[in-house]
Amino acid sequence: MSAPVGSPQQYWQANLRLLIICLIIWFVVSYGFGIILVEPLNSIQIGGYKLGFWFAQQGSIYVFVALIFYYAWRMNKYDREFHVHED
Repeated sequence: MSAPVGSPQQYWQANLRLLIICLIIWFVVSYGFGIILVEPLNSIQIGGYKLGFWFAQQGSIYVFVALIFYYAWRMNKYDREFHVHED
């Protein structure tokens, strides 16, 4: 087994940075697009539904699920980088 590349503090900082970025993206999509920018977005229609309505009802959920997969993928890369993966 090889020695860790970074310290546990660096691993935790990388984890927190990734988590904060994902939460900011989710906040912008759910609160920004679904509530604050709903009126301008409602002028655009996709599949017969107004875009602002779509973001408020489904878009933020889809983005959240995509962020979960991205977070898991990126954390697997961090785990390998810091030699804490479970193979």
